[in-house]
Amino acid sequence: MAYSEILYDVADKIATITLNRPDKLNAWTSQMEGEVRAALIEASADDAVGAIILTGAGRGFCSGADMNNLDSLQQGAASGGGGQTSDSVRAVDNAIPGGLSLSNDFSLRYTYFPTVPKPIIAAINGPAAGLGLIMALYCDVRFASDAAVFSTAFARRGLIAEHGISWMLPTLIGPANALDITLSGRKFTAAEAKEMGLVSKVYAMESFMDEVRAYATEMATLASPRSIRVMKRQLYQAMLNSLEHSVLLANSEMPASFESEDFKEGVAHFVERRAPNFTGN
Repeated sequence: MAYSEILYDVADKIATITLNRPDKLNAWTSQMEGEVRAALIEASADDAVGAIILTGAGRGFCSGADMNNLDSLQQGAASGGGGQTSDSVRAVDNAIPGGLSLSNDFSLRYTYFPTVPKPIIAAINGPAAGLGLIMALYCDVRFASDAAVFSTAFARRGLIAEHGISWMLPTLIGPANALDITLSGRKFTAAEAKEMGLVSKVYAMESFMDEVRAYATEMATLASPRSIRVMKRQLYQAMLNSLEHSVLLANSEMPASFESEDFKEGVAHFVERRAPNFTGN
């Protein structure tokens, strides 16, 4: 597929999706929204892809919604995005085709990232605000450069906590931190984001993408794709379920894992002291 507002590249088992409006700090548009979704579908279906990196071109990750396209953004908000039915009606299934089967909570506009059957790593190279922050929250892992700056921004635009971050932020960083950054709309640094638990690591800008790619490469080459699929489903469902349900789900998954090709290969490569050759089966 041809893309106009993102770049899409696959190399060394890593698909890199780059938001590509650097002159606008990669401000979010409806066109970009559709292209990111299409790229995630493409990466999900590609057996050559073991991990996905989402990042931004130039000095920004994503500065939020493009304020010059407010009419289309308001129309999208009223319809649930792209002329679709409102999220509150739950009539639109945005889950990735052939992806992970999760509850409806993870099939709405923007919340569908967890249904991608491969790990998504947010490489937050610069400012991430509003919708840019939302995109990062729904990725599986978040890394930031020391040049990154964050803000929910909504309170300073007369808006509200959009697209489920009123649930996602407290889940990831706790209610106190979530209330702080949503009610104030203030900017905060990568170091503070790490202290909150919003990002896992902060790297110097000079080596940032090399560090992120090294992490993604290790995940894509050393971890079983089947294990990743199952564990993503387990972890995201556990966010909505009880401990008992999580234990019972794990117990139900164990027999199939023992019979899988990836389990046999996982044992064999460890015993034989060689690199794994997982098939995802």
